[in-house]
Amino acid sequence: MLGRVWPGATAVVLFVVFAFPVYWMFATALKPTPDIVSETPVWFPTSPTFEHFTKAVDADGFWTFVGNSLTVTLVAVGLSLVIALLASFAVARMRFKGRKSFILVMMMAQMAPWEVMTIAYYMIVRDADMLNSLPPLIAIYTVMVLPFTVLTLRGYVAAVPKELEESAMVDGCTRTQAFLKVIFPLLAPGLMATSLFGFITVWNEFPMVLILNKDAGSQTLPLWLTGFRTTFGDDWGATMAASSLFAVPILILFVILQRKAVGGLTSGAVKG
Repeated sequence: MLGRVWPGATAVVLFVVFAFPVYWMFATALKPTPDIVSETPVWFPTSPTFEHFTKAVDADGFWTFVGNSLTVTLVAVGLSLVIALLASFAVARMRFKGRKSFILVMMMAQMAPWEVMTIAYYMIVRDADMLNSLPPLIAIYTVMVLPFTVLTLRGYVAAVPKELEESAMVDGCTRTQAFLKVIFPLLAPGLMATSLFGFITVWNEFPMVLILNKDAGSQTLPLWLTGFRTTFGDDWGATMAASSLFAVPILILFVILQRKAVGGLTSGAVKG
């Protein structure tokens, strides 16, 4: 009996520990200021207000930061998926000199702490006279999420039987057509898992943009969020509203993709 109860109890405790801060953030954003600063905690918003969200949205440069974040995130994730699709197919299907070394380099790059490379990246971007612009961020973020994407999609490509591809080629398809019509549709779970990982990684990234982009017009939402607290002082309602707005895209994307994304991560990890 105890053996069946403790896993469920552990799951409930972990859920509460991880979910409560998220709930408190959204709840605080909806509370009137008196409820937020009250000495007695107000657990539920008794009279919800969107005043704090209005203040956050009307902050200087908010929509510029949103546009920068969306541009950098979508382009970087899109580029990484395209490059990883080609690389994973080559690694899984072709035998070439240096193949094992390539896989080893991808694994090492996945384990590398990218923060220690910020100084090197800064010097490269500075020497190229591209500080305070989005293209360097896009390039760095693409490289940042590429190893995980390649390794995960490699497992999916390897799991597709070669006979399907060979049958399509016997029926008149070229290798490219066989890849697009036979293999690519079977990679949907892996693509969703890697795109979710890439979106979260790039959307939340802070050190690179802090070092490379000092101009407010080229910054992203993580940097805006840190300055928002400074601008509005102790206005915790507006600060929590800004944090909620920052978290909403990730939560929406996770709700949409979570089933296939979780399956994609586990499948890509054990196949191939």
